[in-house]
Amino acid sequence: MKPLARSVATVTAHPHLDHAPLELEHFLPYRLSILSNTVSQGIANDYQQRYDLSVTEWRVMAVLARFDGLSAREVAERTAMDKVAVSRALARLVEAARVSRNIHDGDKRRSVLSLTEAGWKVHDEVAPLARARERELLARLDPEEQMWLQRILDKLLSSGNGEQGTDRSRRPP
Repeated sequence: MKPLARSVATVTAHPHLDHAPLELEHFLPYRLSILSNTVSQGIANDYQQRYDLSVTEWRVMAVLARFDGLSAREVAERTAMDKVAVSRALARLVEAARVSRNIHDGDKRRSVLSLTEAGWKVHDEVAPLARARERELLARLDPEEQMWLQRILDKLLSSGNGEQGTDRSRRPP
């Protein structure tokens, strides 16, 4: 007897009928990652070539602009980025004279990081571009959807990591 042939669509979509494959296109962490990467790359296109600045370097600069005097470990914690990636980004930023690394007054083992004048110049040119991209993205939502998006993001972020990195002052009522 000849075995029944499966349709090409069935074989392509579900080659392992005895397993329950994860449908990434419907999996929230994957969708958030795709959204984040798409938005970040759209903003990055504005500054990568012009300033020879990676996404990681920009995020480090943005955090230091907001919270001056952090250590490399604190930058990694605030950005939820890998410590090695942050360390590499900081090395490039220090080499490019966009970030200064000084020894903490009371603890010679701890260095503190700050934007230099050159770093502030780049920040002050890139930040408005990032804000414009954010406005373009949010313009796709009506005001109520924007409020709910902020609420949902705040709730998901606070449940996952103790609210670090969340700006509570922007939370809707």
